[in-house]
Parts: sequence; structure tokens; C-alpha cells
Amino acid sequence: MYAVVRTGGKQVRVSSGQAIRVEKLGGEVGDAVSFDEVLLIGGDGETKVGQPLVSGASVSGKITAQGRGEKLVIFKMKRRKTYRRKQGHRQAYTEVLVDAIKA
Repeated sequence: MYAVVRTGGKQVRVSSGQAIRVEKLGGEVGDAVSFDEVLLIGGDGETKVGQPLVSGASVSGKITAQGRGEKLVIFKMKRRKTYRRKQGHRQAYTEVLVDAIKA
């Protein structure tokens, strides 16, 4: 069984036992987290598609890590104009281990 949830402005496909990285969520390592914005549930027989959400559905999991991703370098330059700007960015993330999908 799998589900599509909306978190952090993105849609993520999850299944039980899977570890996913999502935009940073509040909480400590070991805390329980629940995703209530379930857009689709499928896998076992009939697929349930929400309009826009599947009523009564939720996905629960546990926070396994809080961290920051790889560094991205943003470099802007205009040739022959002595214009150069260099900026770095590291996106914060939360790693969640999905426990159960409740339909």
C-alpha cells in the first residue's frame, strides 16, 4: 500500500517502512509525526483519489534525523562588467521513517 501526501509545498509518495526526506518539521529525533493531507491512497485493489484530500486518511511516522543538505553555490556574473556575486545555500530537512498508512 502506498500514499501520496502533501508536505512542505511538495507531494511525496510514501509506503510503510520507507524513510523519506521532507522540508524541515518541528520536533526532536524520536518524536512521532502525522501527515493529514493525504491526496491519494493506492496499492491494494481500488485506488482512492481525494478531491482534493482523502477523507479520514493519515500517514504516521517517526522522526529519525534533522539535518542540512548539500551546499549549493549560486554564482552570478556579467562578462566585461566586473560584476560577480557568489552565494551559498544549504536546505534544512527532516528524515521521517513511515510507520503506517491509515485509509
